Amino acid sequence: MLKGLGGLGDMGKMMKAAQDMQGKMTELQEQLETMTVEGQSGAGLVKATATAKGVLTGLDIDPSIFNPDEKEVVEDLILAAIKDAQSKAAEKSQEELGKLTEGLGLPPGFKMPF
Repeated sequence: MLKGLGGLGDMGKMMKAAQDMQGKMTELQEQLETMTVEGQSGAGLVKATATAKGVLTGLDIDPSIFNPDEKEVVEDLILAAIKDAQSKAAEKSQEELGKLTEGLGLPPGFKMPF
């Protein structure tokens, strides 16, 4: 009569695993806010630092590039460094999420919705 209830134990395990995963995801999101990456352009003349969540936290510009006649070049270098930092932040975030989801049996390259 209660033979079909054996699956309830499995459901309990799944719920526990889901709760554990939620806790780990929350912890990872907090860690991503403190992990930093650095993007560069112009062979290191412009460096941008960002969190692994993509928030720009710093910008270092070599003073040698400040030539009023090359304003557009400087602007392009700054944008390129920022884009590089944001790209590396996205890669770092996916790398860390990949480590977390490794044991879940999800297909390689599976992207989480955040």
